[in-house]
Amino acid sequence: MMTGNEIRESYLKFFESKGHKILPSASLIPTNDPSILWTAAGMVPFKPFFTGAAKPDYTRVTTCQKCIRTPDIESVGRTARHHTFFEMLGNFSFGDYFKEKAIPWAWEYVTEHLKIPAEKLWVTIYLDDDEAFSIWNKVVGVPSERIVRMDKDTNFWEIGVGPCGPCSELYVDLGAERGCASPECGVGCDCDRYLEIWNLVFIQFFKDEEGNYSPLASKGIDTGFGLERVASVLQGVPSNFETDLLREIMDFTAGLFGLKYGADEKVDVALKVIADHCRAITFAITDGALPSNEGRGYVIRRLLRRAVRFGRLMGGEPGTCAQSYLD
Repeated sequence: MMTGNEIRESYLKFFESKGHKILPSASLIPTNDPSILWTAAGMVPFKPFFTGAAKPDYTRVTTCQKCIRTPDIESVGRTARHHTFFEMLGNFSFGDYFKEKAIPWAWEYVTEHLKIPAEKLWVTIYLDDDEAFSIWNKVVGVPSERIVRMDKDTNFWEIGVGPCGPCSELYVDLGAERGCASPECGVGCDCDRYLEIWNLVFIQFFKDEEGNYSPLASKGIDTGFGLERVASVLQGVPSNFETDLLREIMDFTAGLFGLKYGADEKVDVALKVIADHCRAITFAITDGALPSNEGRGYVIRRLLRRAVRFGRLMGGEPGTCAQSYLD
């Protein structure tokens, strides 16, 4: 069983062996990018390289980027996979390689290095991306029935103004016992059976403020490999929260309240929310975002409020430090 730290190191070393430069995580506060509040994906620090506005020192890069996303905040603790803070491993190409290398490398890493059985893996591609289909099917050898074409809502990646493009995702089938039992259940279902672990984005367009898409002069690769999700698969646990990346936080919190994880569903949800929000708050404040009444500061206040509220649901009282931010 690989720990979260071992997975992180394994991924970075694998892509280093493929000629990538390992770079440290960027700040959660985006640099010179007023279009977004947080660094919400691994590619955010590299936007200027994809657009051609700046020249990179390296054309192949790999990172483990700390990220914050809050649109799914109400799902945190109630599903196996939603977070406000998470770590996104990624490999990037700035005008170097494209689909012909990104796809086979993803398959090689998952099947040969992580040893995830090929028969458990499914692939999605954008509706008309015949090039990606051909590489997955003819080069990698994924059966055509395990390659699913999906529309723009699922398989076209964009985050605000900037570089974007069609994508291809790798899913792990966790078994019928994790599913919803619906006859229509399949890749893309909202249940927990099919878990997306890797998104390969083929950067080839730029989206402007008016929503127009224009081709980029130089194509690129941006991938997102969810550390917490992969850890849950390799460690054989039913949710990201029960991996070594988060379980210790939950057990510590449960001890403070004289409770135990796994004994009560409502308590479990509360422990998950507190663990997730504490990570987000800690890393955000470390990067210089302090609680306030607007922008990033308001997000931190909201996370603090929710963590305290779920603590109260377990019978606890907010600490004086947290209460000072809420008054």
